[in-house]
Amino acid sequence: MTSGSSGKGGGRMNYRWVWRACAEDVAARLSRELGLPHAIARLLSARGVTTPKAAERFLWPRRDDLHDPYRMASMGEAVERIWGAIARGEPIVIYGDYDVDGVTSLVLLTKTLARLGARVSFYVPERLREGYGMHAEAIEALAAQGGRLLISVDCGIRAHEVVERAKALGMEAIVTDHHLPEAELPRAVAVLNPRRPDCAYPEKNLAGVGVALKLAQALLARSGQSAELVRLLPLAAIGTIADVAPLVGENRVIARLGLEGIRAPEQVGLRALAEAAGLAADRPVTSEDVAFRLAPRLNAAGRLSTAQPAIELLLTEDAETARRLAAHLNEHNARRQREEHAVLAEIEAMLAEDPTLRAQKVLVLAREGWHRGVLGLVASRVVERFARPAIVLALEGQWAHGSGRSIPAFHLLQGLTACADLFERYGGHAQAAGLILRRDHLEEFRERLNAEAERVLTPLDLTPTLVLDGTLSLSEVTFEFWQQLARLEPFGAGNPRPIFLFANVRVEGEPQILKDRHLKLRLRQTDKSVEALWWNGAGRREGCASGSRLWLAASIGESFYGGLLQIHLVIKDLSEGPPPVMLEAPSSSSAVGGGDEVA
Repeated sequence: MTSGSSGKGGGRMNYRWVWRACAEDVAARLSRELGLPHAIARLLSARGVTTPKAAERFLWPRRDDLHDPYRMASMGEAVERIWGAIARGEPIVIYGDYDVDGVTSLVLLTKTLARLGARVSFYVPERLREGYGMHAEAIEALAAQGGRLLISVDCGIRAHEVVERAKALGMEAIVTDHHLPEAELPRAVAVLNPRRPDCAYPEKNLAGVGVALKLAQALLARSGQSAELVRLLPLAAIGTIADVAPLVGENRVIARLGLEGIRAPEQVGLRALAEAAGLAADRPVTSEDVAFRLAPRLNAAGRLSTAQPAIELLLTEDAETARRLAAHLNEHNARRQREEHAVLAEIEAMLAEDPTLRAQKVLVLAREGWHRGVLGLVASRVVERFARPAIVLALEGQWAHGSGRSIPAFHLLQGLTACADLFERYGGHAQAAGLILRRDHLEEFRERLNAEAERVLTPLDLTPTLVLDGTLSLSEVTFEFWQQLARLEPFGAGNPRPIFLFANVRVEGEPQILKDRHLKLRLRQTDKSVEALWWNGAGRREGCASGSRLWLAASIGESFYGGLLQIHLVIKDLSEGPPPVMLEAPSSSSAVGGGDEVA
């Protein structure tokens, strides 16, 4: 996002700054009754924590905080059918997806069923050859190979015809999914999805791996092996974080406890992956490590070819095999980055050359030669840079294959549904979607989707917004405060890393440019000096000369060198004068909360 004007008093701000809403009376009570610093209590209040008991669950989640899996509709039927298949030696096939959520779901359930003595195999479609979802041709092959019970993970909620085809071939089906269902559910033995209208399960925002975890929890309890659930939590945490599920409620329990176990001795594949990703062994693995280091490597194979190497890595118990597979995924990830950067560079050139296209409220961008496996990633980058929904499509013959990402104010699936007659296939949710349409329908699609956006979106919706959690002075940036802040981790969707306003700080010394892209400053306020980093902020060096007075929107970051912790600021935006800040974030804004979407 290029720099823009903020209006009177701001000066070269990239974002519109707003305060996150907070109930001050609730914050005061939490601070008083739990002995928390007021700034931490305000953060809890702003994240919907309203009572001391809820605060304790948020700050110190336990395995007992996981809900009873039998509160999910049709869980009993699913457990009984699987238990019967195990008892009778029926071959069970798990049908998965090629993204991280799908891969971790598949591995988690495969490990669980194998532990219970099941005859279990799995199938994952190839992104480029088959695409997302369940396919009748694959089901026919699996039935011919002897499959008798089909279990979908992270897919299947709209696969009515495929479930019927499986039934005709002698395969009963259990669907586990978290995507939005249609009015009618597939006619399977059981459909596990907390978003079912008739499902009373309290956590509606589970990722696909979260649903698989609940099935595993019920199966392990049935067999008297509930203690084994802890071994599955690292997989569930990675899938939950990678799928950008809100890290509150039960998802927070899964993510927090799972992150703690990623380096456990039995997690052979995950330990090799962490090593290959360059994660220091002397510090904890964070949600941001998963989002930006581990998940992209697991995703890379499925994006460019087949997810098989990622699955093998997470299933293997041999350290040497794990190291080889992790290195292979590293290579795939490097190639993925090159493909992504190439497509993004072409898009930036397209938009620079065509101001009319750039001005549209939804950017529908298409070209031949773009790799289908990186379209979703590129769409996310376009949304970040241009603050509007984006659909990125690869043209192949008569077809256009695309992925879309959106902003909070525009429900992408609803927008696509308004154009449903143009698609060969489409699906998704509010913020992300995939689609296939004929090439000759592309212009009509662009016009109709933008007409829908014109009806829904206001200019304010297209203004990127930075949400601030409060004010801090540099003197408050201490090791003790960092320790308190770390108790709010894992950060991510639903629980963003807090951003604070640091007012009237002075630049000490000349700014430094790191790797031609990043900006490093030394800041002083009264008698306290702090280092600050601005990733991709090199273009703002001119306004940060020694002696400059700045107002910063920044989070508190940390780095580890030789096992030593160093605390610094991470700049998100700055103003060269007192900035205008709205009282609270409008719910419809394109708000940035400190964390970035998963790559």
